[in-house]
Amino acid sequence: MNEILLAIVIVAAIGLISGLGLAVASIIMAVPVDKKAEEIEGILPGINCGACGFSGCSGYAKALSLGETVNTALCSPGGNDVSKEIAVITGLAAGEVLPSAAVVLCQGNNINTGEKLVYAGVKSCKLAAQLFSGPKTCNYGCLGFGDCVEACDYNAIHICDGVARINPSACRACKKCVATCPKGLIEMLPLHEAKAAVLCANKEKGALTRKQCKTGCISCTRCVKACEFDAVSIVDGCAVVEYDKCTACGKCVEVCPTKAIEIIDLEKIVGKEKEPA
Repeated sequence: MNEILLAIVIVAAIGLISGLGLAVASIIMAVPVDKKAEEIEGILPGINCGACGFSGCSGYAKALSLGETVNTALCSPGGNDVSKEIAVITGLAAGEVLPSAAVVLCQGNNINTGEKLVYAGVKSCKLAAQLFSGPKTCNYGCLGFGDCVEACDYNAIHICDGVARINPSACRACKKCVATCPKGLIEMLPLHEAKAAVLCANKEKGALTRKQCKTGCISCTRCVKACEFDAVSIVDGCAVVEYDKCTACGKCVEVCPTKAIEIIDLEKIVGKEKEPA
């Protein structure tokens, strides 16, 4: 009986000593709470998209609190409202968040392109791309399995006729879809002004591109010659538009023989969506 009591006392003593040790350690090793950072993080969207350039919302909040950045307008999903709230907390000047939305630069739908193989694997763009660049005849086009759809927290992306399409009025410019697309087909375009965009990323020679997709860029250079602002160039066999130089004059669209270039006016699209039916 004494042995049992002794064992109980020893175990209790060990537990007491361990508890005291943990209590002391928690005091000594306690990390100071940054209340300002917590307050800032509380007004951020909390989706941890990384569009701000920091490691999620907590990283951005900490950087603002510590003065590592004074830019209150880095949170695209939060927009100008969040920028103003951050300015109130930090005492910084509120920066302006220029509205933008993601656009899928591909027209390789079920009509414009075909299939080179029957794919029966996991319905994932990332996985399908590892098998001969995917089942579609175009090795550079949208695979349409919806990895970007899964990544979007705002239900802004849907698969339409085999190609991902983004609703600009629902998009919050978090760039998760940009990071997710294995083909690199999604880019951010401004909402406040129209821009010409090449809806293709095919880098094959023109003759082969024509066989792969009806609306693919054949790098004929007509758009380059037509542009008066030096905004269009051919990079790796495909036309590319420098949005900073583009004035949306439409001349590149007029001369493109495959209709691979379009004037994208996201503000007009959003306006039509808001019109009463």
